[in-house]
Amino acid sequence: MNTQEAIKNRKSVRAYLDKGVTDEQVTELLSLASCSPSGANTQPWQVAVIRGKTKLKLQQGFEDAFASGESFEKDFQYYPLEWNETYKKRRVDCGAQLYQALNIKREDRERRREQWRRNYRAFDAPVLLMFFLDSSLATGSFMDTGMYMQTLMIAAVDMGLATCPEAALAEYPQVVRDVLELDESLKVVCGMALGYEDAEAPVNQYRTPRAQPSEFANWYD
Repeated sequence: MNTQEAIKNRKSVRAYLDKGVTDEQVTELLSLASCSPSGANTQPWQVAVIRGKTKLKLQQGFEDAFASGESFEKDFQYYPLEWNETYKKRRVDCGAQLYQALNIKREDRERRREQWRRNYRAFDAPVLLMFFLDSSLATGSFMDTGMYMQTLMIAAVDMGLATCPEAALAEYPQVVRDVLELDESLKVVCGMALGYEDAEAPVNQYRTPRAQPSEFANWYD
């Protein structure tokens, strides 16, 4: 598989096979992704590889927090508090595609809520990756970490694996710090499901559209 094919074939996978990912595969992915660029070669990303009993414990912590209905403080604001109409429409359309693929009606709040809860189980993927930054770092390190994650996801496609980056897994950062016994100085940036795609699952059959360069690029000669 060439690079262009890997980029085009990457997608957010939300259903996985009951098939493990080896230590060697995960280590290779983490190593390949470390070739990503970063400002002044700071390589600011930190990663937790979570499986087995620890994954179950973390999932339970997430689901308990979600079920409580309480407001939890996040380490950073991912989405805007007020949406520009262009981005709001893309967000709404994205959700509509997901629920249509699963045949979940707009008024079926319980099924929509259950689907959202699946985020906190990393869609039952065998491996959950969590990404962190030292709180002493600045905004640029978020960009560096994003490039690391993208490189990892492209490498995963080339290895026959699937991923889903999940901002939802950073909604309860204190749960993550408590379960993993992490220092308070670490910011929780994002999570990522990793495993083998269930290619037959309806939720994996759709692809979200992409804007064309004519919509977002301006040329200056």
